[in-house]
Amino acid sequence: MGQTLKLTAADGHSLGAYRADPAGKPKGALVVIQEIFGVNHHMRGMCDGFAKDGYACIAPALFDRVKPGIELGYAQPDIESGRDIRGKVTWEQVIADVRAALGAVKGNGKIGIIGYCWGGSVAWRGATQIDGFSAAVGYYGGPITPFLAEKPKCPVMLHFGDKDQSIPMTDVEKIRAAKHANVQIFVYSAGHGFNCDERGSYDAASTKIARERTLGFFRKNIG
Repeated sequence: MGQTLKLTAADGHSLGAYRADPAGKPKGALVVIQEIFGVNHHMRGMCDGFAKDGYACIAPALFDRVKPGIELGYAQPDIESGRDIRGKVTWEQVIADVRAALGAVKGNGKIGIIGYCWGGSVAWRGATQIDGFSAAVGYYGGPITPFLAEKPKCPVMLHFGDKDQSIPMTDVEKIRAAKHANVQIFVYSAGHGFNCDERGSYDAASTKIARERTLGFFRKNIG
């Protein structure tokens, strides 16, 4: 269903991206943001799934600034590699690359952004820093609390697991306490990465509920 293509950010950087389009006219578009494992098999599958739901999807390869074509698995060495690579890209670079992805799917209706793991935090910052998104969804995004002073420009939905060893519930409560308008928070009886069926922490029940909520949110705010 999908295809790989090249995007160009405002600073001239060329990055890869995976794009999947629906069979018929798109209901809207989604920028899908990777975990710390690159635009791997799982992230391409997420794009394919949302394309089947009617959305034109694009997943920019945000690690291309370090090394093109990075795709990692979920074993401990992969986790360590992903964290190391993540530390080598700046927020300014990430925002520039997300803007390039946004531009690539304009013309398909309203646009949303959705991210997982590190991408959940990128989705939050996409909502606060970039004009053009009509909705944002973040799954277990860790470093959101340092940016709670930033005001989202669109409605936001956040999903967390109460057994997440990397995101304490105190952080989730800080997000609630910020009392941003149009920010919904849902907590599941699950761990970090519960939406990924390639991880040991996968939780089918939580994934199903979160996906239904996400799709309802997109139908309301995008189409």
